[in-house]
Amino acid sequence: MIHAGGPIDRRISGPGLARVLGRLSTAGPGYTALAEAIRRAVLDGALPLGTRLPSERELAQTLGLSRTTTGAAYQRLRDLGLLTTRRGSGSVTTVPEGLTAGGVGLVMTASSEDGPVDLTIAAPPAPPQLHGAVERALEALPAHTTGHGYTHQGLPALRTRIAERYTARGTPTTPDQILVTNGAQQAISLLLAVTVGPGDRVVIEQPSYPNAVGAVRGSGARPVPVPVGPAGLDLDLLDATVRQVAPRLVYLTPDHHNPTGTSLDDDGRGRVREIAGRHRTLVVADETLTDLTIDGPRPASISGPSAGANLVAVGSASKTFWGGLRVGWVRGPRELVTRLATERSRYDISTALLDQLVTCALIDVEEEVLAARLPLLRTQRDTLLTAVRTSLPWQVRTPPGGLSAWADLGAPVSSALAAVALQHGVRIVPGPTFGVDGALESRLRLTFSQEPEVIERGVARLAEAWATLGLAGDAGHERALTQTGAAVI
Repeated sequence: MIHAGGPIDRRISGPGLARVLGRLSTAGPGYTALAEAIRRAVLDGALPLGTRLPSERELAQTLGLSRTTTGAAYQRLRDLGLLTTRRGSGSVTTVPEGLTAGGVGLVMTASSEDGPVDLTIAAPPAPPQLHGAVERALEALPAHTTGHGYTHQGLPALRTRIAERYTARGTPTTPDQILVTNGAQQAISLLLAVTVGPGDRVVIEQPSYPNAVGAVRGSGARPVPVPVGPAGLDLDLLDATVRQVAPRLVYLTPDHHNPTGTSLDDDGRGRVREIAGRHRTLVVADETLTDLTIDGPRPASISGPSAGANLVAVGSASKTFWGGLRVGWVRGPRELVTRLATERSRYDISTALLDQLVTCALIDVEEEVLAARLPLLRTQRDTLLTAVRTSLPWQVRTPPGGLSAWADLGAPVSSALAAVALQHGVRIVPGPTFGVDGALESRLRLTFSQEPEVIERGVARLAEAWATLGLAGDAGHERALTQTGAAVI
């Protein structure tokens, strides 16, 4: 069996499981409907691995079923390799060996007219304002060349601009609360380096940014997943998980979550702040996609008007402007920023000065950049959704921002589709890549950061690949289960 980094002392109550499962099917025996609902929740990542389920008696009372029904359902799940039961430990969710653990990093390539269309890329091209920003940076450069050129915590002018951005978004910030890094990825790695050690637990969303999962594992810590469903992050389970596993750090993407596209509402942001304060647990909010708000107002920073010592934000110029700049930052308490800067000196000394000057110049014209970028992203998003809904039988919600949509394939064949798709000239990343374990086989991330004609060509090729899997009706669903190593229910 595959477990989420080893045994995890996390329990879901009967009412909590009932909420995750939703309405059960009325077709066939009750125990098969219950087993199927739990199986789907495990494979979709809605019910994390290593979670102890309620007892058969408790679940029967919650759902209004007989003890015989819940017992038979649990036995079916054990037969499928999705549940393991030990005396004194209860029944814990697992996945069969046939499913592959996720959490590998992403490698991005470019699409060409004759080569494969790459729908794995969630990064926009440089804006036209980049050229002018480089020119202004070069004009400002001579004022800095008389010194050594190292900016340990970041160029003062850039830290000031970043602090002003947070203040404008409702979180008063001073420059000494900002550390400039080589992209958001370095910021995440530094935070892990100074706060967690081997064997410590880090709570992370499932699905989540694959390179963040990789950074957690690279630090020697154990990622503990909390599901993100159609309605967003399961805050009740987040609260319960933080209480039960006592993590050293929680990593979240509150705005235009990668890959699902969901965002926390104001009440959810307040709940996260309350959880961080009550449990005294460091919560790291990755806000790299915040500026790419297509529908509605741009979210306020999750840190709130009086950010406490347990709230840290990570940002980046990569999505708002251009990934080639490799400029990111951390916004946090002064003492933590100082510790991060000291830790950072073990790997490099500072971010390239010229890149920081260019970023300063781009921040000065940020609204002009976004005024052109956001309408284009809306067109690209709508092109993707229309193409998918027209040519494929998948369920996909409209994300209000970000760079990706999260598709429900209706069958656990994401990895099989990814292998076949490349043969048809389109590159995709299977769902399990975004998970902590072998779940999410029925999900697929589709990006919309390319030109509309490229997106349409990619979806057309994806539809051809899907057709070769021969999935139609119940027979196709059973065949999909067999292909992924799970027994047929």
